[in-house]
Amino acid sequence: MIEPFTIKVDDSILTDLNYRLSQTRWPDQVGSPWHYGTDSRYLKSLVDYWQQDFSWRKQEALLNQFDHFTAPVQGRKLHFIHQRSSHCRAIPLLMTHGWPGSISEFIKIIPLLTQPERFGGNSDDAFHVICPSIAGYGFSAAPVSEGFDQKQAALQHIELMQLLGYEKYVVQGGDWGSAISSWTARLAPEAVLALHLTLIFAPYPSTLEDAFAGVTDVEKKHLQTSRIRMKEGTGYQAIQSTKPQTLGFGLNDSPAGLAAWITEKFQHWIDCDGDLESVITKDELLTNIMIYWVSQSITSSMRLYFESSHMKSDLFAAGRIETPTGHTVFPGELYLPPRAWAEQLYNIQHWTEQPKGGHFAALEQPELLSEDLRLFFRRYR
Repeated sequence: MIEPFTIKVDDSILTDLNYRLSQTRWPDQVGSPWHYGTDSRYLKSLVDYWQQDFSWRKQEALLNQFDHFTAPVQGRKLHFIHQRSSHCRAIPLLMTHGWPGSISEFIKIIPLLTQPERFGGNSDDAFHVICPSIAGYGFSAAPVSEGFDQKQAALQHIELMQLLGYEKYVVQGGDWGSAISSWTARLAPEAVLALHLTLIFAPYPSTLEDAFAGVTDVEKKHLQTSRIRMKEGTGYQAIQSTKPQTLGFGLNDSPAGLAAWITEKFQHWIDCDGDLESVITKDELLTNIMIYWVSQSITSSMRLYFESSHMKSDLFAAGRIETPTGHTVFPGELYLPPRAWAEQLYNIQHWTEQPKGGHFAALEQPELLSEDLRLFFRRYR
């Protein structure tokens, strides 16, 4: 049964949080800021703001301005935003976040999609937007047994769309949302009209005689840049794919530790030239962190890495995904494969190069992403 849901955190959780922050034991630091990981000076300023100026109740109200629900999917509570447009021509758009993100990433983009005419767009391009919290993230119940990987998440989302009565819809995602959306297109090709991604992990295609045939110099430069970015910034994957439970003890117990783990990813994955707050605010960063803290979901969220690594469900075992696919290339994204490589895996019908933006596209550049979604999905209405 689908039920309305309101985010309401008990006062005792906020009191306990403030106490834990006040008892933080700060580590020493050497080298330049961010070189070894999260910068101590920045984190101290963030924690100070968290204690003195951040209002969870204000952010809670901002989140609750949208229509939240829960539904029993595969026997567990799945939380989601279901924001319907007022326009009769609106089509359903299923958007899936990633790690260490949450549904808070979509606060700015949802109105652009549901009521585009209010922001200079056309009402004919409107969407009904559905944003689930992945199982084990935020306010969705965590899986209680082994084996819940990205494929299983997609099966949950397909069941959710069926419960909502949507027989045809379009999907969009980045990070885990990219994999889960791709699985959704793979598993429900009759329902998914089109697929849009902001991250495509297209490896070196060994099936091509010359993998760099038709690859531009700009694409080669992007590929090299993203390979360096991946090499220097994916140590967390090794930990979360092998021993997430061990890490979870510390992150679930220490809010400063949780903030350090998540903030470092935002600092390096957002296209901000080293100045995180030139793109997002402390409030936006802390709201995302708070969703993990108040729901105690950091450990279960990280397990998705372990399960996906060990289950090894092969998204492309049946060949290329033939669902019409659009891709928006944000220059600060983790991995930037050439279009020719992506076309080996997806039926690419739309490819846009953006001037700015990184891994958290809906949060960083909601106008650019919403414009591209309207443009691409227009032909599949």
